[in-house]
Amino acid sequence: MTPEQRESVRSNAKYLKRVRPIDPDEIHEYVQGQPHPSAVRQVLRESAIDLSLIERPDGTFTPVEDCPIEPDGDVGAFPESYANLLLDRLVERFGIEWARGESGDRLRTVIRQLKADYFKGNAVSYDEDAAFGYAIYHLPATYASLWYVIDELARANLLPRKIRILDVGAGVGGPALALHDFLSDEALVDYHAVEPSAAADLLESMLGLTGANFHTTIHRTAAEAFDPSGQFDLVAFVNVLSELDHPAEIVERYRESLDEEGSIVAIEPADRETSIGLRRIERAVVDGLTVFSPTIRLWPDAQPASRCWSFDVKPDLEVPEFQQRLDSAGDEVGEFVNVDVQYSYSILRRDGTRRIQYVPDANRFAKMAEMEHHVTDRIDLVGIKLSHDLSDDGHPLFLVGDGSEQVDHFAVLTNETTLNRALKDAAYGSLLVLQNVLVLWNDDKGSYNVVVDEEATVDAVR
Repeated sequence: MTPEQRESVRSNAKYLKRVRPIDPDEIHEYVQGQPHPSAVRQVLRESAIDLSLIERPDGTFTPVEDCPIEPDGDVGAFPESYANLLLDRLVERFGIEWARGESGDRLRTVIRQLKADYFKGNAVSYDEDAAFGYAIYHLPATYASLWYVIDELARANLLPRKIRILDVGAGVGGPALALHDFLSDEALVDYHAVEPSAAADLLESMLGLTGANFHTTIHRTAAEAFDPSGQFDLVAFVNVLSELDHPAEIVERYRESLDEEGSIVAIEPADRETSIGLRRIERAVVDGLTVFSPTIRLWPDAQPASRCWSFDVKPDLEVPEFQQRLDSAGDEVGEFVNVDVQYSYSILRRDGTRRIQYVPDANRFAKMAEMEHHVTDRIDLVGIKLSHDLSDDGHPLFLVGDGSEQVDHFAVLTNETTLNRALKDAAYGSLLVLQNVLVLWNDDKGSYNVVVDEEATVDAVR
């Protein structure tokens, strides 16, 4: 098709989208030379982002709706279509008995080494075998963790249906597939992946299963070297910041490519070092940004300095077939099954929006930064619930924070009543109003205990 014909297709589409669904079978009649409808359809697909067009299952195109994406439910299992594609790629690479013999031993060794390097903080490089090992062990949980985090943005009506996404360190495709499935065919997505390693080959295969309205570009370069162009509505760092030498500098660099109403999403595994490390990064880059969730700064101008080992926990996934095959051929049952969905995350915004828009009354509530003045006193305070139950069969114990804390604060439920059980029942990230609680210093842990007993009340505010 000539440049003049392509421009004619776009011009007709701009007019018709205000009137009725755009049908390539109709438009081709209006273009000089009447190019084949399939050629018209291809031009419309290539121009869909610029023209804000959604391709419908019947082959027509309509304008994307000007309303946010709605929230979705839990993730029960890693989708079978993606699991089957990974199995096909494993067979292509290693043969039908990929989980057994030399290839199975190699993949199990690769996964063990990846886990060992990760926990020791060693640099990790992804050749083809490592990419497959990572996919087998991490792909389902990575998919689920991003799903739950963007669901939080959707619940706040902060995911537009026309959305431009930058996935930094995209890996083998877990974040991309979660974004695709969550946003659905009702969204128009301009997705850009930054991934320099051999994982990009597997990512490319996975993206081949995405729909017509999920427009993808893979940039095979390192995060440090990539120069983003334009503004993005969502910039995602999923399980990548802990692998970078200067993660805060990278986040600050990509912050410049964030739309004024956009979000930065950073996710790391729930283990202690990476979780605490994520909070250090968050605090280092927060100038010019606002913590949307979960570690909200309730007090204006306050800055936390606590360790804050904080992570969310969601229901386990079903065990995918590729993990079951590799695990059953190994020596230790369960070693290569990874269906726990536990992750630390941070959502940062440029527009000042917080998930909970609440400022405490200084005349009523104590500030955690000043807790040293309240030891052995009964006080009222507010805080965000930042953990699930951390106790070992003892009194329920929960990390809480108000964004001013200089050391960790733990709320301990010593005597449950109908008036305080909200401490136990409230969801991760909830705002808690704790009244008449007893403050104690825990010298062994170097933290404060906020004792919630029969004299205390707790209310949860979402």
